[in-house]
Amino acid sequence: MGVFGTPDAVNLAYRGLFALQHRGQESAGLAASQGSRIVHHKGMGLVLSVFSAETLQRLQGTSAIGHVRYSTTGSSILVNAQPLVVETARGMMALAHNGNLVNSASLRCLESEGRSFPLFHTTTDTEIILYLASGAADLRKDLPRLLAPLRGAYSLLFLTPRQMAAVRDPQGFRPLVLGRRGGAWAVASETCALDLMGFSYERDIEPGEILVLDRRGLLSARLPPSPHGRPAYCLFELIYFARPDSRVYGDLVQAVRHRLGRRLARDHAVPADLVTPVPDSGLYAALGYAEESRIPFQMAYVRNHYVGRTFIQPHPVQRLSQVAVKLSVIRDLVRGRRLVVVDDSIIRGTTSKSRIGLLREAGAREIHLRISCPPTRFPCYYGIDFPDAGELIAARKDVEAVRRHIGADSLRYLGLEGLLSAVSGPPDHYCTACWTGHYPVAPEEAMDKSRHEKEPSGPGGVAARKR
Repeated sequence: MGVFGTPDAVNLAYRGLFALQHRGQESAGLAASQGSRIVHHKGMGLVLSVFSAETLQRLQGTSAIGHVRYSTTGSSILVNAQPLVVETARGMMALAHNGNLVNSASLRCLESEGRSFPLFHTTTDTEIILYLASGAADLRKDLPRLLAPLRGAYSLLFLTPRQMAAVRDPQGFRPLVLGRRGGAWAVASETCALDLMGFSYERDIEPGEILVLDRRGLLSARLPPSPHGRPAYCLFELIYFARPDSRVYGDLVQAVRHRLGRRLARDHAVPADLVTPVPDSGLYAALGYAEESRIPFQMAYVRNHYVGRTFIQPHPVQRLSQVAVKLSVIRDLVRGRRLVVVDDSIIRGTTSKSRIGLLREAGAREIHLRISCPPTRFPCYYGIDFPDAGELIAARKDVEAVRRHIGADSLRYLGLEGLLSAVSGPPDHYCTACWTGHYPVAPEEAMDKSRHEKEPSGPGGVAARKR
């Protein structure tokens, strides 16, 4: 989240982070430009708990960037919270990053501009990007060259005392949008943040684009062309990650999920008494299924809204404990009835088993689970936290075995062709790696969320060994 060119930039960016809280619940931070310096504050937890009125007042400036973290490289600890800020010979720079690099281990040893990187203070791939970019005197002129070594997914916001820059990787894995309100500009991961701040959506930052905002206005540059060519928009954003009121890759998220549900009903019909979603990400697909099948729609689950998103919790123990308190069932609604349960995906299988178990305990007669995407069999290396195939139940079990494991009477997934029929872009402009194993940008090294924490630290660390 970033705002440029208005005295209330910090308050607006703070408000925008609330709209993006669903994208990360581990930590939050803001950095603001004040004359020749950048001031910042970050902390562990949700936006509301990290910032006080006094903190926001201290941060006031005419430009600001913010971040809510969902960790995919590096542990969920304060030192890894963003934005990251560094002071260089050319001045201060802050960086917020959404995505995941696939060559970060080799970059941590890279000689840049004839010098070695300093010892790293974090275990994230974001710090590598910050060090690469810290040699920039002018973001528009220098970033195309300095960021050329990056591989993988990166939507970035840079802030210096005089400029802000939005950068999107050549494949455009993660969304990034531009908004405007009068003479002020905003950049955000989703359009719902622009809506909350009262900014109008102007356009998407294009794949491979570097958009610089400064006193001259908007200036655009391009990253070096990618050898991988086509865009690779993450479909998981549309299925689960993004908010339903956002427009992502040109599509309204709610409308895509509704079309997925209608296609599910056509492809995998079953006699039932009611259709119910797993809240919240299964809601619109379930509505589509119910409309297409003409089976009544009911909310059988009641969600505790004081529990956040369980999928993006960084640790299995946290996920399991929150699953236990997140949902309850209206017993009188499901007892003795045949149910179609619609969910967005099955990743590890633990939450699905728990949710089906709640319906069994409530006395459901039949439970038919319908999933609005194909079986997730391959790791994601681009910013969704399942980098280990061993965690994916569909990588170890066929559909029948998964059905038995979670306890449903039937289980059906939407096929890839059906999934791609629900989006408006060309089919080959989307990343389908987690279902097909075809990676648009192949990892150049072993991928592990904690891979940089396994390196020696201090004087014997990676950077020191390189020197």
